[in-house]
Amino acid sequence: MTKPFLLRVRDALPELHPSEQKLAELVLDFPGEMAGYTATEIAELANVSNATVSRFVRRIGYGSFDEARRAVRDEQRAGTALLRFSSETPQRGGAVAAHFETSQQNLELTYGAIDDALIDDLAEALIAAPRVWFVGFRAGQPFAQYLGWQTSQVLANVSVMPRAGETLAESLASLSPQDVVVLIALRRKPKLLAAVADAVVHAGAALAVIEDRPSPETVGARWQMTCVTSADGPLMNHVSTMAVCNLVAARTIALSGASGRSRMAAIEDGHRRFDEL
Repeated sequence: MTKPFLLRVRDALPELHPSEQKLAELVLDFPGEMAGYTATEIAELANVSNATVSRFVRRIGYGSFDEARRAVRDEQRAGTALLRFSSETPQRGGAVAAHFETSQQNLELTYGAIDDALIDDLAEALIAAPRVWFVGFRAGQPFAQYLGWQTSQVLANVSVMPRAGETLAESLASLSPQDVVVLIALRRKPKLLAAVADAVVHAGAALAVIEDRPSPETVGARWQMTCVTSADGPLMNHVSTMAVCNLVAARTIALSGASGRSRMAAIEDGHRRFDEL
């Protein structure tokens, strides 16, 4: 089966030259541009050279720009929704309808690259680990908080990083080879992210990554989930990121078995005693 155009771009991204990465970012954010523009026009939009465009299409497995453009057009005709999205797509039906359409497109592409085996393998590893760490910076922080909150219903030893008032070194010094670290790596990624990934590998712990762009810093992760966050406005659309986090938490709870149910029962008993809810 021929690999889809967008999957080729996403798979190649960590290995691309910086100027090629710049072009790839444009293509991933507005993939429909490839169908309607010439190589020169694409180069101008991305502020790169024509030679960069030529190298880029060869790096993702096409013989020429025209061949890549034909592939995009074929996938458009086959019904791939995201490939009909470009920087000049009009907002039919208003802002709400446009946001809904973009969210649907992002979810479609995100879920198309994730399977049951990957999610359940991660969930089972979280359940078996003596300690689970959720790490997120900037936009990734609230998703790390969400995962920590939800999985703590069935996991007894969960840490969300970074913690207020602590350095990363003070916290991550406790990492053990049996632990699992889930790193939320969303744009724009801070330089600390690479150091955290290195620390996990150095400690011998297992690394899972939820990201919106594959990057060299995370290629060694045991589990990798890429969330498409394309948007038609100034903010990234994180609907798919929330969906994947919810999926991971839900499967962890579902697979936790008797020990998970016992912990949830203890929490409910505490709610009654403390009269919190």
